[in-house]
Amino acid sequence: MNQAQVATKHIAIIPEFDYIIVGAGSSGCVLASRLSEDPSKRVLLLEAGPPDRSLWLHLPIGYGKTMWSNTYNWRFETAPDPNMNGRRIYWPRGKTLGGSSAINGLIYIRGQHQDYEHWAELGNTGWSYADVLPYFIKSEGNQRGASEHHGGSGPLRVSDIGAKHPLIEAFINAAAEHGVPRNDDFNGARQLGAGYYQLTTQNGWRCSTATAFLKPARGRANLVLETQAQATSIVFDQQRAVGVSYRQQGISKTARCKAEVLLAAGAVQSPQLLQLSGIGPRELLERHGIAVVKDAPGVGENLQDHLQIRLGFECSQPITTNDQLNSWSGKVGIALQWLFKRSGPLAVGINQGGCFMRALPDESDRPDIQFHVSTLSADMAGGKVHPYSGFTLSVCQLRPHSRGHIRIRSADPFEAPEITPNYLDAELDQRTAVAAIRCARAIASNPAMRPFVKREVKPGPELNSDADLLEFCRNHGATIFHPVGTCRMGADALAVVDPRLRVNGVTGLRVVDCSVMPTLVSGNTHAAAVMLAEKAAEMVREDVGS
Repeated sequence: MNQAQVATKHIAIIPEFDYIIVGAGSSGCVLASRLSEDPSKRVLLLEAGPPDRSLWLHLPIGYGKTMWSNTYNWRFETAPDPNMNGRRIYWPRGKTLGGSSAINGLIYIRGQHQDYEHWAELGNTGWSYADVLPYFIKSEGNQRGASEHHGGSGPLRVSDIGAKHPLIEAFINAAAEHGVPRNDDFNGARQLGAGYYQLTTQNGWRCSTATAFLKPARGRANLVLETQAQATSIVFDQQRAVGVSYRQQGISKTARCKAEVLLAAGAVQSPQLLQLSGIGPRELLERHGIAVVKDAPGVGENLQDHLQIRLGFECSQPITTNDQLNSWSGKVGIALQWLFKRSGPLAVGINQGGCFMRALPDESDRPDIQFHVSTLSADMAGGKVHPYSGFTLSVCQLRPHSRGHIRIRSADPFEAPEITPNYLDAELDQRTAVAAIRCARAIASNPAMRPFVKREVKPGPELNSDADLLEFCRNHGATIFHPVGTCRMGADALAVVDPRLRVNGVTGLRVVDCSVMPTLVSGNTHAAAVMLAEKAAEMVREDVGS
């Protein structure tokens, strides 16, 4: 029994709501905003973390601070991964209003059209690209305005990176020399190409879902927000979800609902909460003394994530963010740039440039890897920058074949679950990782990049065989923060939710977050998490009535 349990004072019963949403993150804030638009429906939003009051949660560069925060970050670690030479890998996840959208790298990428066509082919009716595009458009407020592919007036602000950077320009030109065309819109007609990312920012500030969706809704009388309120279990009346139990300031509380409980706790904690509540593999639940509500062997399985391989370079010219952060004059300069122009590193965050290309062209007819190009270098994402001029080419496989799982370690809701990603378990993933490093090296050695590359620091030119490069990936690969799939949507026996995101085998319960993705989208997951919630809110209203 932990301290939170010892400190329990009494049990409080909260008035009844129509909807209870667990998790005020990328999806949960959207759900709360949309469902509370109907004044006749009472909505309770539960968030385990504190309010988003820190300046670092709102400055794009704050990513480097919140990455290690004990206050705003769950700071998970994986189990020792045999495929990664037994390493535990750090998994940051947001623990505040906005969830991971309050601490992420800000990049707005939807994935490839074919990702969603594949979801539909797997039996998920209503999830083709044509089906989901209207919800991407509805949520998006792109500074470029409305178009065939984009929304111009949605709550989630999406902005261009204003100033061009010589390193990013060199990378784009070097990619063109490698046969990868320039692309000014990765979310348009095609994803293939190299260019600048668009970011979820506005006027130099981060635009999390708490800022975009929740803040405008906070004044509604029918929306109740409870922070520092960690859900401990779903309450069932036989096979129907009727409420949520949670712990807040040492007090155990229970809230009940008339319509539905909506889990939006993310790919780690939504399956954890289902298992704690009796929905999961029977053997796992019985081992931990949990009464089985529904034997659901798929809960917690099908875990997928993007494995990030970081190549570090020393730059020949003092034009990197390292140079600015390693001197007082540089720090003052970027602070003034943000104060007076709302631009510069403080307004951009970490990664400016990107590239989507094929590492194994004989095996894929569409991009299978993604680059994140950063004008700084550090030993790991969010770490202290190196003392020299440096930049980073990070590369990841877009659609890994390896599968892992999330499983509770005990019946204690305050004990982190076991996270087992099984990175590089699949042979295709191993070959793609090696090929991706070779693609990065080839671009870095092209004429357009040569004036900027003094030396390759990591992996280092001494590592060149496939075996050496694969070993480098095992020793240094890390998450790029895109876990999905652990409450998979589908039409088969192992699917956790149906295509309307209702949990199979029970009623009154849905999951609405990246855990429902049957397969990982080809890119950063935040935009898709927002889309999922936009679509889910409409489905809830249709099914429940409003």
